Amino acid sequence: MNIFCSPGVFRNGQVSSILGLKPNAISNFGFLARVPLQNGRFDRTEVDLRLSDLLIEAKLTESDFQRAPKATVRVYRDFNEVFDSEYLPQTESDYLSYQLIRNVLAAYASGGEFCVLTDARRPELIEDWYGVMKCVRSVDLRIRCKVLTWQEVAKGLPSRLQEFLNEKYGIGDGGSI
Repeated sequence: MNIFCSPGVFRNGQVSSILGLKPNAISNFGFLARVPLQNGRFDRTEVDLRLSDLLIEAKLTESDFQRAPKATVRVYRDFNEVFDSEYLPQTESDYLSYQLIRNVLAAYASGGEFCVLTDARRPELIEDWYGVMKCVRSVDLRIRCKVLTWQEVAKGLPSRLQEFLNEKYGIGDGGSI
């Protein structure tokens, strides 16, 4: 994530274009999304990054999007309006991909957009994303949500950052599917 605060990332406009942003997007790391709950309060959801109206959940080394008890997820005010919950990935007691569910709810509540940023070599995480996306009721909200890979974003980065990602994480020409 720290590549987004590196000087020059947004200078040539390529990364902004890849992310669908206007130039000079304002970065806010660890953004508190304040997703509304049924009791009138807000949760303490922290989104990895907010760039203007785009919320980003970035996965590079983590293995999943967490799970949460169904009772925890159902307290979100807009849960039933946003999702066809019958088809969400779940076990008898938990919803899977809780971070994705929560962040889609954050995008809905804010009227903004949401992007999952993951490694192309982790197709199971992309499948997890589509497992949640197919349950979003609103076409408008589905259009405001997307998945991108680090490999796609890396193509727009300054060469120094591309080299860093390739050396540290193997993200580069040989790192795509």
